[in-house]
Amino acid sequence: MGKSAADDKILSYNDVVLRRSDLDILSGPYFLNDRIIEFYFSYLSSCHVSQDILLVPPSIAFWILNCPDATYLKEFIEPLKLPEKKLVIFPVNDNDDMSLAEGGSHWSLIVYERNGNVFVHHDSNHGMNKIKARKLFSAVVGFMGDSTSASKAKYLDCVDSPQQTNGYDCGVYVIAVARAICCWYESSEHKDAEGMWFSFVKEQVTSAAVSQMRKEILQLIKGLMEKK
Repeated sequence: MGKSAADDKILSYNDVVLRRSDLDILSGPYFLNDRIIEFYFSYLSSCHVSQDILLVPPSIAFWILNCPDATYLKEFIEPLKLPEKKLVIFPVNDNDDMSLAEGGSHWSLIVYERNGNVFVHHDSNHGMNKIKARKLFSAVVGFMGDSTSASKAKYLDCVDSPQQTNGYDCGVYVIAVARAICCWYESSEHKDAEGMWFSFVKEQVTSAAVSQMRKEILQLIKGLMEKK
């Protein structure tokens, strides 16, 4: 496929524009890019319509993580209205180069849950993004609320997070875990002993489910294309 064909716009969904090359990424054994994760986060937001839930787009999470000036960071974060949210999901990418769009080689995610006042890092590759995740936590924790308790939220690396079995499915695990946690939040039936989502995520995010999810997203995109 030529470059021009790969760049063809195939779908506009909310504020996300998908290209034909994104279908190829989903079809093959390839690392998910920012656009696909942003698309699915936007889709999840449409499915779980709640002022309590915020799924942060990858581009915004990346900027927060790598913002060189704390003054700009405050102005950038305030429109997210983090103190009003009870569940916030941030994708984490290991890209260090602010000038390189869609860089990096690994995705993970951090989830803030207000009732427990805790940030939980889910990494499908043995904590590969641990340093990046702690950096993002440090950047946002002071903006989670006006109360002293919110600014002193705990940080936890989930050691029992579902693990990928190859070198390219980290992004699929991110969206699979995000989907499971959104479902968990809206149901009172899936709370574990600590009132958290860990057991539900382990039940839902299996290797088989992740493998199937690529096909599900492809079908979703093609279905939305047909409606346009």
